[in-house]
Amino acid sequence: MTTSPSPDLARLADPAVRPDPYELLRTLREASPYTDPASGIVVVGRRSDCEAVLRSPKVSSDRQGSGVTTVPQMPNLMNLDAPDHTRLRRLAGKAFKPRLIQQWRPRIEEIVRELLTDIAAAGNTTDIVSAFAYPLPVRVICEMLGVPREDHAVFETWARSIAYTVDPQLVPGELSTEVVREVEVARAGFVDYFGRLIADRKRAPRADILSELISAEEQGDQLTERELIITCILLLVAGHETTANLILNGILGLLRHPEQLRLLRERPELAGAAVEEVLRHDAPAQMVTRIAREPFTIGDVRVTPGTPILVLLAAANRDPEVHRDPDTFDITRGDPGHLGFAAGPHFCLGSVLARLEGGIALDAFARAFVGPRLESGGLHYRPHVAVRGPDRLRVSFEAIRLDAVPAAGAVAGSGVRGE
Repeated sequence: MTTSPSPDLARLADPAVRPDPYELLRTLREASPYTDPASGIVVVGRRSDCEAVLRSPKVSSDRQGSGVTTVPQMPNLMNLDAPDHTRLRRLAGKAFKPRLIQQWRPRIEEIVRELLTDIAAAGNTTDIVSAFAYPLPVRVICEMLGVPREDHAVFETWARSIAYTVDPQLVPGELSTEVVREVEVARAGFVDYFGRLIADRKRAPRADILSELISAEEQGDQLTERELIITCILLLVAGHETTANLILNGILGLLRHPEQLRLLRERPELAGAAVEEVLRHDAPAQMVTRIAREPFTIGDVRVTPGTPILVLLAAANRDPEVHRDPDTFDITRGDPGHLGFAAGPHFCLGSVLARLEGGIALDAFARAFVGPRLESGGLHYRPHVAVRGPDRLRVSFEAIRLDAVPAAGAVAGSGVRGE
């Protein structure tokens, strides 16, 4: 892209919009599908159009050279097309089967109890971001990949830097040279670290996801070392960033709707439904980009090859043609599904794990926190556009009831699902 998006579209990148982008997203959805006159981006926001694009073989996920992203990306499950994507996902998916992920439930529940114990010991106020929502998924995915505890902190730092690579370039020059440098440092750190860890697991396999990925095989085909490294980076970044924001957006939704918090506390079997409503109402993944590789028509818009397409997932998830009272947060909703994990061949590989962690975390928050309240000035959002969530969420409370949180293996309502 050589020109700027129109002012309305560019507003998505405005930090002032980050706390509540949904009025702007509604405007963009109602105008869509349309071609942004300044940048040439085709904008889709209606549920039917978004799903059609995500499932269409006429669009590509390879955004290299399109100008739609600022930071160069490594080929991975998010930006490859068939047949390379099909092969890589088939092999990587063997390590993420629901039965294998479900085996991690007791350990996830143990980590949740450990974090709640630390929060209880620190007083009657906490930052949910740093004390709960970020440490949980980073510890889980690091343990699943076999990363030692002493390295978790640097992995969290690297993951936060690489998150910039998924943001569409809505404002030219929006990323500083320093940010781009941080991304490259993080990427090089991951490559070196996972290269050494993979070599170690090949010598001595363990009961972890990395060993499963190394051994994954179909008709003699296995992941190469480069593919293993790139897949590990993607799993850690996506598994950490998206899940943390799912938990944060869910807790914020419960704090803002105390009747829903009370309902979840009274009916813990609704934890899984609460996760689905968060993914619909305030999804971490707000948008994705695609590139047309064949001509096609969507609505009245003729899309030509090479045209960038902005798929507004968060707008589609509140489409009134699909969801009743779409702006209402209701964990008993039960109406048609959402695009919180996208759709089609790039449906999120880690969805089963994210749903499991999210259900356990929201259930534990509802049970354990007595009288939780969002502190004045305690909410601040991260700068990212595509993956949205707070970087500060300060909550005060009367007490933490560890005895109200079931022992490992007994959390209700956080079962796993696929697409």
